[in-house]
Amino acid sequence: MSHFRPVALEHASRLLNHGPTVLITSRSRDGAKRNVMAAAWSMPVEFSPPRIAIVVDKGAHSRQMIEESGAFGICVPAAMFIDATYAVGSVSGLDDDKFARFHIAAAPSATLQVPLIEQGCVAWLECRLLPESGAQEKYDTCFGEVLSAAADERVFQQGRWNFTAANADLHTIHHLGAGNFVRSGETLRAKPL
Repeated sequence: MSHFRPVALEHASRLLNHGPTVLITSRSRDGAKRNVMAAAWSMPVEFSPPRIAIVVDKGAHSRQMIEESGAFGICVPAAMFIDATYAVGSVSGLDDDKFARFHIAAAPSATLQVPLIEQGCVAWLECRLLPESGAQEKYDTCFGEVLSAAADERVFQQGRWNFTAANADLHTIHHLGAGNFVRSGETLRAKPL
C-alpha cells in the first residue's frame, strides 16, 4: 500500500525548501528511454503557480532528455535510499537504464509520463520545463512548473514535514560530498518572542 498522498500545489514548494538532495528523473521524447540522476541544487522559486529551479549541466544526459521531452520529475529520497541515491549520482545513464541497473521501481507520472519513484522516496513533483530564459544555457539552471506533487503521509502532513526519531529512515538527506550525507534532524519549533 502506498503511503503517498497528493500535496496541494500551494504547499509543493515546502517539499524542497529545506534543501534536500533530490533525484531528477527524465525521459526521451518518445518515452522509450528514461534516466535518473542525483542533484544537490534544487529550490522553489515561486509559489503560484509553483515553480522550481534545478541545476543540470548542459553536458549531462539528463539535461538532453529534459530539453527533448520538456519535462522532468523531482523525487526526494529518504535516508533508507542513500546507497541508491549515491549510485545514480555516480554513473551516467547514457549507455544503460539506471532504473534497471540499480533495481529502482518507477511509474510514469499521470500528465507528462516522467518516471516517479515512491519506494525509497518521500515525495515527488511532476514538472513541465519552462521556456529557456537565458539562465538555462548560461548557468545550467532549468526552471519547471510543478503540475502535481505527492508526499509520504508518514512524514509530510497538513503541508509540513514532520521528522521525528521514530521515522528516521524516512528523513530526507543532504549531500556533503564524496559519498557523505546527513539526515534531516529533529524538528525544532520556534516560540514567539
